[in-house]
Amino acid sequence: MDWLNSIVDKAMARKPEGEIIVSSGVSPSGTYHLGTLREVLTAEVVMLELKRRGRESRHLHIVDDLDVFRKVPAGVPAEFEQYLGKPLCDVPAPDGSQRSYADYYLQDLIDAAQKLHLQMEVIRSHKKYREGFFVPAIERTLEHVQDVRTVLEEVSGRSLDDQWSPIQVIEDGYLKNRQFLKINSADKTLEYVGKEKSPTKISYANGSVKLSWRVDWPSRWWLLGVDVEPFGRDHATKGGSYDTGKEIARKVFDIEAPLPVPYDFINRVGETKKMSKSAGNVITAAELLSILPPEIIWYFILRSSPDKQLFFGEGETLLRLFDEFAALLAKKDKTDQEKQLTELCLHDIDHPTVSNIPFSHLVASYQAALKDVEKTLEVLSRTEYKEVVDKEGDTVRAELAFIDKWLEKWAPDDLKFELIQSVDPSVFNDKQKGYLSKLADKIEQAPADADGEWFHKAVYDFKDSDQLSSQELFGTLYQVLIGKDAGPRAGWFLSILPRDWLLHRLRFEA
Repeated sequence: MDWLNSIVDKAMARKPEGEIIVSSGVSPSGTYHLGTLREVLTAEVVMLELKRRGRESRHLHIVDDLDVFRKVPAGVPAEFEQYLGKPLCDVPAPDGSQRSYADYYLQDLIDAAQKLHLQMEVIRSHKKYREGFFVPAIERTLEHVQDVRTVLEEVSGRSLDDQWSPIQVIEDGYLKNRQFLKINSADKTLEYVGKEKSPTKISYANGSVKLSWRVDWPSRWWLLGVDVEPFGRDHATKGGSYDTGKEIARKVFDIEAPLPVPYDFINRVGETKKMSKSAGNVITAAELLSILPPEIIWYFILRSSPDKQLFFGEGETLLRLFDEFAALLAKKDKTDQEKQLTELCLHDIDHPTVSNIPFSHLVASYQAALKDVEKTLEVLSRTEYKEVVDKEGDTVRAELAFIDKWLEKWAPDDLKFELIQSVDPSVFNDKQKGYLSKLADKIEQAPADADGEWFHKAVYDFKDSDQLSSQELFGTLYQVLIGKDAGPRAGWFLSILPRDWLLHRLRFEA
């Protein structure tokens, strides 16, 4: 947790007294996903750590719903092209409901925030503009329009044409870049070059005028008193929007820019491009919370510094996350940073959903018990995890609920199995049938409490006597039980199956 402690140390040194405001901001231009959550959770955990240290702090999340609708994302009907150029808050919802496009997608974040126990305060950009909150920033920007122009040209290294303007105006419901002419602060109006190339008057107190992005961002810092802000690394490039925002903050709004926390993107495992709303290669916040409990999502984000690129997969990556977090919880001699990480991941969680049983073991047990939760607990009670089941039964039940959804939607095929209802003896040769029959005879003599190690040795003992390789021994066994060439740990798997059923199956009687 060095990265978090460093950010908080710097924030407290910058502002030794008073409330520290942490901000995040996302445009509801499409589905909120795991990559989106990185910004939100990074801001949230900075606020939480500040509070842990006794400082007053708030996390303000800005919903950029006055942003222009630039591109129809995957999953949205093509006819939505007619709304390109409108503010997101004025585009209809893709589901045909009465709410807006922005409302439709924002709801996913609101739902996720509740499940993740976030304390963030949601601020809608379009409401702030339309109620006049941005009026002082618009006036200050237009009074210093030449300073803004100079910063943008010098810091970004690009030339602006004569028609450049730091504002956008809404004409016929669409956001347009129009050349600014003059401002009248007495009646809160300004003039710009309209679509007919003639001076046009408009009020800037009701949301009809919006600051362009590179000015809008520092104006928020000033209006909201932002002290710390995470943002994607694309904004942190040399001459990028943070660099220009920092200079505009100083020269126009007479403040220092917030402490920057640039973060890298999250890719799916095996993909080279970040998750993208428009491309549709995302794991939505809603989907994520159906297969991962909140503490695992926190662990995934917090265990690495924001500047590290992350990769997420619904298969092996997910398995490792569960097992690593379970190991962290079970660790007796945690370091101070491990205690801090654990506490932050579990904040406001009264009933954890990660047990001390390895996730892969739970997955196999649940499937072996035919996805019966209570039968799974009974099976586990006959293993070395009996004490865990006795102490953490409710936690295991909660974890199995996530496992059930994961198996249904996300689990790789090689990790899914079920006992086949019947088996055709004709698909096995005489050597395989002989081996299975002898194995049944051996198991019939097994002690009632025979464990996985006993069964594993029982299978392996036939390696030489039946002239079958290890791969053939275990492959034959998996084929007769689950109809696959591979499966869960064979010895353990055999040990949890009902003994009578197993004997009948090995003898082709069931």
